[in-house]
Amino acid sequence: MTQTLKAALLDSSKRPQVVADFAQMIDDEVDDKGIAIKSGYGVVKKLKPGIISDAVDSLLDEFTEKLEPFYAEYAASGSGSLGDYFSSRSDEVADALLSVTDARAERSSRESIKKVYDKLRPSGKKNVEEALPRLGAVIEKHTA
Repeated sequence: MTQTLKAALLDSSKRPQVVADFAQMIDDEVDDKGIAIKSGYGVVKKLKPGIISDAVDSLLDEFTEKLEPFYAEYAASGSGSLGDYFSSRSDEVADALLSVTDARAERSSRESIKKVYDKLRPSGKKNVEEALPRLGAVIEKHTA
């Protein structure tokens, strides 16, 4: 666990699998949600097949940058799972991740994406917080 999160997740030889694992994590999280989230997600995926993997790939560098300080603190603590650590700091971790997607949505030229994001954003923090154990597990898979 001595490597940086950037080295673990952004290495070009590992990136395709990292992206695939995060996209699957998102699908799994959505499967656990209510009809509004599932519907919005379905609309986005219908508008552009592959959009989830593309979005993960395009956001991965920024997400990694935001998570790096949390990961470093976790690595220094040397105990528990990363998912539990993220959950113990859920407010801060969720805000860090959502700062990336908020900025990206604001810059988007696709009105349909903005509308779906704006509709789902009010529940976004809760959903991100609920996803932190899975997020930690995916990261641990690539940092072990």
